[in-house]
Amino acid sequence: MKLAVLQMTSGIDPAANARLLVDGVAGAAAGGAAMLFTPEMSGLVDQDRARAAAQLRLEEEDTVLAAVRDAAARHGIWVHLGSLALKRPDGKLANRGFVIDADGAIRARYDKLHLFDVDLPTGESWRESASYAAGEGAVVAATPLGPLGLSICYDLRFPDLYRALSNAGARLLAVPAAFTRPTGAAHWHVMLRARAIEAGAFVIAAAQTGEHEDGRATYGHALVIDPWGEVLLDMGEAAGLGFADIDMARLDDVRMRVPVLKHRRPIPEISHA
Repeated sequence: MKLAVLQMTSGIDPAANARLLVDGVAGAAAGGAAMLFTPEMSGLVDQDRARAAAQLRLEEEDTVLAAVRDAAARHGIWVHLGSLALKRPDGKLANRGFVIDADGAIRARYDKLHLFDVDLPTGESWRESASYAAGEGAVVAATPLGPLGLSICYDLRFPDLYRALSNAGARLLAVPAAFTRPTGAAHWHVMLRARAIEAGAFVIAAAQTGEHEDGRATYGHALVIDPWGEVLLDMGEAAGLGFADIDMARLDDVRMRVPVLKHRRPIPEISHA
């Protein structure tokens, strides 16, 4: 089966980002993909909170989501919309991903569980929790490619989430992201390959890349990785559309050769000597 990955340099205008997404849906369908994967914050990348606030909407009012749903239905393709910044009814914000089917219906939602708060040696400071509420549950969605475990960006650093997703039947893991360049260069490839190997699953990691209008820079290198840890697609630093073929027989073979899922045991209580 063929999948498509959209690597983006999303900016501060949701309408412009929506056009890129709609073009990506059309290109993915024309290329024969069964499903398209897009990055974290596909609809808006803007670290100016006041300016961004004027663009944020409730899910049912969000024009980017509506445009992608319409494009999915018109082109008859599934889409994993990596995430959007959305208002919640309680006034807080959600970093929310969606699985959208070929009729444009929302099949699954996932709110990012782990929020990124850090001060980097470069002087960059990130406080995701200042604006966003953490999600409260993990999600495995049925898709044409197989059961897909959902996550977003910083979740990548928490292997227990992927253990839970694979225990729940996930055969593919989505990790849409907007990794910074220092952390991306140091950890992106190695952690994604580790998650694929640990879970015996395909990993699809759509990414933001390049210099954004708001001044930030992201790492790129959208990846598709097989359950053995082999990289099937690395999109480098250029924005655009990439394709990869996945074979579930490969997954079954890897899980037979290294049956870690069968051998997992609950971690016993730790004693201190």
